[in-house]
Amino acid sequence: MSSRGLALAPPAKNVVVYRNGDPFFPGRKFVVNQRRFLTFEAFLNEVTKSICAPLAVRNLYTPRHGRRVAGLGDLQDGCQYVAAGSEKFRRLHYLNPGRKVQRGTRNSEGLQWLAFPLIFHSCRNTGSSHALGCFYCSVFRNGDLLSPPFPLPLSKSTPLQWDMLLATLTKQADLRSGAVNKLCRLDGTPVSGGEELVNGHYYVAVGNEEYKKLPYFELLVPQESACGTLRY
Repeated sequence: MSSRGLALAPPAKNVVVYRNGDPFFPGRKFVVNQRRFLTFEAFLNEVTKSICAPLAVRNLYTPRHGRRVAGLGDLQDGCQYVAAGSEKFRRLHYLNPGRKVQRGTRNSEGLQWLAFPLIFHSCRNTGSSHALGCFYCSVFRNGDLLSPPFPLPLSKSTPLQWDMLLATLTKQADLRSGAVNKLCRLDGTPVSGGEELVNGHYYVAVGNEEYKKLPYFELLVPQESACGTLRY
């Protein structure tokens, strides 16, 4: 009986999950089987914790076409997926061959220091990011109360070219209005240069439209994360 039970048990599936709208998250591997995850919701809860999602993961999508995964049975061994909350699926090049997939447990601070091409040095999270001259900010999308903020890793040791930063933000923010023309603080005052950016602070990426004063921080940042971060 036991040998039959083992033979009939569905094989484990190895999948890789990316963070929705984050082109710098390298993906995390998961082994999905019935012993570990009895329900799809249990798997989504584990994904939320493991990828350090700013909001609870409620949906999985295929990375190329954005098709929604309905349940554990729809997961395919060796395939990749994109984890999202209630926000819409964001089309990015998640399957870039140059990505390096994460393994193991979460790091001590729940953050990954990643490289911005052509602008920033790669900053690895070793628990002493300040010693490495690295810091990060978080950026909301102007007028968007459905999408969580995305991380903006920076390097103090590399001169920051503001035009290139805005170009990078344009690709990452994917604003409906088009290119990112300015970066604003949460009170709406614009940032004029990289030297004004402060570690751990939140900003809003704005296009040609006016800055929209909305409760970004209150609605899009989980309370447990908000307790240890600055909102200005």
